[in-house]
Amino acid sequence: MTPKIVVVGSCMIDFTCFSPRLPKRGETLIGTKFETKYGGKGGNQCVASAKLGGSTALIASLGYDTFAQKYLEILKEEKVNTSHVKIQNDKHSGTAHITVTEDGENSIVIVLGANESLTPKHVESAVDVIKSASVLLCQFEIPLESVRCALELHHGHGLSIVNGAPALENPDPKILQLCDIFCINETEAEVMTGIQPVELSNIQHVADKLLDKGCNAIIITLGPLGAVYASKTNRNVIRISTDKVQPVDTTGAGDAFLGALAYFKAYHPQLSIDEYIRRSCIIATRSVLKYGTHASFSTKSDLPADLFQ
Repeated sequence: MTPKIVVVGSCMIDFTCFSPRLPKRGETLIGTKFETKYGGKGGNQCVASAKLGGSTALIASLGYDTFAQKYLEILKEEKVNTSHVKIQNDKHSGTAHITVTEDGENSIVIVLGANESLTPKHVESAVDVIKSASVLLCQFEIPLESVRCALELHHGHGLSIVNGAPALENPDPKILQLCDIFCINETEAEVMTGIQPVELSNIQHVADKLLDKGCNAIIITLGPLGAVYASKTNRNVIRISTDKVQPVDTTGAGDAFLGALAYFKAYHPQLSIDEYIRRSCIIATRSVLKYGTHASFSTKSDLPADLFQ
């Protein structure tokens, strides 16, 4: 089966500790729990789409360690096509060091490791898979020249989404121009626009600055406030709200949103952009009610049937 959703992105090993709060500078806290999980924005978004029933492929790099073999097993269990996930014999897998607080917030430090070896040559080796995809999804946890390469290969063959995370003040403008939808959260929007804080009262100004940078269309996710959308053809910001819940772990919520967005774009192309975002917000909101990343992502059977009509 030819994958309809192709993700070119990162894989990370998540080392997560749970703490009453985030430590202050120079402070040591005693945590309550430690877990090793498997994440990274690329892997997460791919698994989120696959768990909804999407036919997916991941183009990524893992390291020489035992974590990489376990990650490959997990991806295969989720029926992700891993034929273009390469093992780098000279680098460790990418790692994410995550602290989750009692109120569900998180702080993350990543070390790219093998993700730095996801080169344009690696991307070009998957040209047939990329060109045949209905949706291409990329992020900024791999070299930007590889993101650009993937977008150039896919251009004219389907829809492309770029998640501008981790935040960069001035990413390659060609990436912004090539992708159909550029998606970031409010913190990333602050870095890219210099507007602080990003909030509903100034969100139109934020959207205008992003569109002025060359974006064709933007989605800014706003956590419990839902998300906003604007485009070159309609610069007026449209807000889609979501249900407010008490989160236990917000890690991976953005990835749940993007994986869902890619799924709905691939399998329900007749929907309006408002409806794409509304449905993706519902799935992201559900993810914060569970711990972890992959474990928090909903399967199709977990969700109301009307989401898939």
